[in-house]
Amino acid sequence: MPASSKTLTRPPQSELGRFLRSRREAIKPEALGFPAGGRRRTPGLRRDEVAERADISVDWYIRLEQGRPVSPSRQTVDAIAGALRLDAVETVHLYALTGIAPAQSEGDNTVPASVRRMIDRLPTPAYVTNRLGDVLHWNTAADSLFGFTDVSGEDRNVYAGMFLRPATRKLFGTGWDAEAKRMLAEFRPVYDVNASDPRFVRLAGRLQAGSAAFAKWWGLHDIKTGGAGRKTLYLPKGGKAKFEYVALQATENPGLKVVIYSEV
Repeated sequence: MPASSKTLTRPPQSELGRFLRSRREAIKPEALGFPAGGRRRTPGLRRDEVAERADISVDWYIRLEQGRPVSPSRQTVDAIAGALRLDAVETVHLYALTGIAPAQSEGDNTVPASVRRMIDRLPTPAYVTNRLGDVLHWNTAADSLFGFTDVSGEDRNVYAGMFLRPATRKLFGTGWDAEAKRMLAEFRPVYDVNASDPRFVRLAGRLQAGSAAFAKWWGLHDIKTGGAGRKTLYLPKGGKAKFEYVALQATENPGLKVVIYSEV
């Protein structure tokens, strides 16, 4: 099947139901002011108690747990996360199971100190981005290769750099087209689940207006998942080198991605 004909999918509704039920049953009712005894047939909260805390109808919540084909809003997902006392990682997982991208917050742009230290200690190029592709932190090796300190604001973004910055096109040389298409195909599904976020809309509009290649390929709706691969780069000081790269999710902040290069 051609990549352009693929559609986004989300985990089966049954997975969402199982996750909700597991978190509901893990809560002690008395911790939230509900009586612990009575007619409880299973541990934890009852469905009606979760619905009450989330300020949604019991029927709606039951539909979610039973895996019926329903599409909760972002507001409902947030309310359920609060009702079940989910932590940040669990909330991100809940969003993933519902097929909705979590709303961007200031915390999404905060690189944990431990991640910063790791990046700084690496001898090979490494940097951290948020979901939008903004480069939030980088080490000396990455700066020497990609020139992150030469740009700022909205320009310090991997997609803006790839499609709007001549220095980046020169860095990839004859491989620019293939790499640019790959990056766009990875950005597309992220954009699709964040289409209500004005920052994503602004970035996509800017790239379409500033890059004929982006505008042409954007309409193809190609979709690709990333994570690792190899690149040949034409070094700023001359010559070329082959790199293997890997992109990892930061556990402390799932909205961040750590990208590490190693020369091969």
